[in-house]
Amino acid sequence: MSQIHHDCCEHHDHHHELEVADLQVCYRRTMALDGIRFATSCGTRVALVGPNGAGKSTLIKAIAGLVKRSSGSIRWRGTAVQKWSREFAYLPQREEVDWSFPITIRGLVEMGRYPQTGWWGRFRNEDDAAVDAALESLELADLQHRQIRELSGGQQQRAFIARAIAQEAHVLLLDEPFTGLDRRASAQLGELLNKLAHEGRLIIASHHDLRSAPELFDEALLLNTRQIAFGPTNEVLSESNLDACFAQPAAS
Repeated sequence: MSQIHHDCCEHHDHHHELEVADLQVCYRRTMALDGIRFATSCGTRVALVGPNGAGKSTLIKAIAGLVKRSSGSIRWRGTAVQKWSREFAYLPQREEVDWSFPITIRGLVEMGRYPQTGWWGRFRNEDDAAVDAALESLELADLQHRQIRELSGGQQQRAFIARAIAQEAHVLLLDEPFTGLDRRASAQLGELLNKLAHEGRLIIASHHDLRSAPELFDEALLLNTRQIAFGPTNEVLSESNLDACFAQPAAS
């Protein structure tokens, strides 16, 4: 896969930090997340690990500004994040996407420029160039006029990541990106996320495969509504931590 160059990464500080402090999210009377607290920086791949219903998707959406926080704070580059930031890109679970929606790959990637142009704004030369570069870097230029539904699962994931690249996002928030991919597509996605991290982006992804997590991610946050452990993946995914996490019932 070709090297991904973009202005946001060429001038990007790998020490930019994301800090989550005492985060709590409630859905009506149900506690979805309670007391989540961690800090990480650009150039890092972070896995969110826990049983079904543990709050992994909720945490991703809270960081992305898609669900309301009950309490706690999120800071990016030292500034409080109140709602959505165009420096964050959210990629939903595959089952949440309407793959029958009539849009081409290029049309999807162009959506990454809307934060800069506005929904009805005219595309400038630099917007077209950003889309072209994202398509080329994800090896999708030859497929750009195909409908998104015609792609393989791995190609569809790459198309959504291309949208994030065109957006010039620094933080990629991925909800179960490896689910449904075959071994080859999973390996390609893992290589891509590694390159994106080395180029200065922060990758945060929910992940359920404990065996592949140490290879794919630098850090892990183990949670089951409450935080169990955070740190280097091999240390966090210890037998004692996993027992503590998966033995307790997850929130509904």
